[in-house]
Amino acid sequence: MAIFVLFVIGSLCGFLLFRKNVITVSQEPVPKNVKLSIIIPARNEACNLPYLLHALKVQTLEPFEIIVVDDFSEDDTKEIAESYGVTVISNTSLPQGWTGKNWAVWNGYLHATGDLIAFLDADIRLVPRALEALVKARKKAGGVISVVPFHYTEKFVERLALIFNVLGVFAFTSPFEKKNPKKGLYGSCILTTREDYEKIKGHQSIKSEMLDDLNLGAAYRHAGIQVTNFMGRGLVSFRMYPQGIQSEVQGFGKGAVLSTSTLSPGTILFVAIWVVGLIASETFFLFINTSWALPLFIGYLLYMIQLFYLVKHVGVFGIVMPVLHVLSTIFFIYVMLYSVYQVVFLGHVSWKGRHVKVGSRRGQ
Repeated sequence: MAIFVLFVIGSLCGFLLFRKNVITVSQEPVPKNVKLSIIIPARNEACNLPYLLHALKVQTLEPFEIIVVDDFSEDDTKEIAESYGVTVISNTSLPQGWTGKNWAVWNGYLHATGDLIAFLDADIRLVPRALEALVKARKKAGGVISVVPFHYTEKFVERLALIFNVLGVFAFTSPFEKKNPKKGLYGSCILTTREDYEKIKGHQSIKSEMLDDLNLGAAYRHAGIQVTNFMGRGLVSFRMYPQGIQSEVQGFGKGAVLSTSTLSPGTILFVAIWVVGLIASETFFLFINTSWALPLFIGYLLYMIQLFYLVKHVGVFGIVMPVLHVLSTIFFIYVMLYSVYQVVFLGHVSWKGRHVKVGSRRGQ
């Protein structure tokens, strides 16, 4: 009986954490006289940039300027960006006390002249009305907004990220985060006014932080500026790690452990209960020939049904992965252990050929 209670409470925790905070595309006229600067930090993004830069060229709200910061790429990132006629900045050497992305974004800001600033990762993809909808949403919400992109996947290994993506949506849509003074932003797509960005001293104020987006959101909150996160389905999407399993492990591993430090206790508790119930249900395969098999199988089906509901709003993960969600959970556990190993034993995390120190407040 107790195991049934765990499964029911666990799945209910998932529904309580999940909020469909979406951006509606209104029929109001396209905003006029909007000076929107787009800043795109790019390090070895030759395979992604064409999708984003083409999408920016066909927006119903034309950007005032598009700035690509080439962060010492070893591929054709710079040449591709130049071919689209955007402003391309070659990033300067990384100063002591700065992390790579923060330095690239900051240099992009120093060249920007718009009243609104959108920070977009190079793997972002936009529908033609995306910028228009984002600008309207920010005006309505006030403060700074970010979007959790809809995750398109193609390869089986990409779909192993199912559980990570669901947990990410829980973290950014959780009702417990509304009053969290450390409420974070989702770094792939952020829109802010120049005035608010300069009020918090921008990325310079978090220059040494690995989790730039989460700490940037906390800086806005500390300054009394509203922070709102939306889901990107139908407007903003990305394909996270098409390069393969190694980049996927490194990508999720760099923040898997560190990101929990900014969440509210309520979010952590409900996520923990959901995960415990999930893992417990997946032990069905270990007890298939025992009396535990039936209750565990019922729990497995319960989570499977919930995942099918959630993925409609989270991303494209096919049919097989939600059915065999145990595979995604194994991947999740492996990456979490890898992240703990990096943070606790190595003292740094690896990403795109760089080692970023963690575990201390650098620059203080």
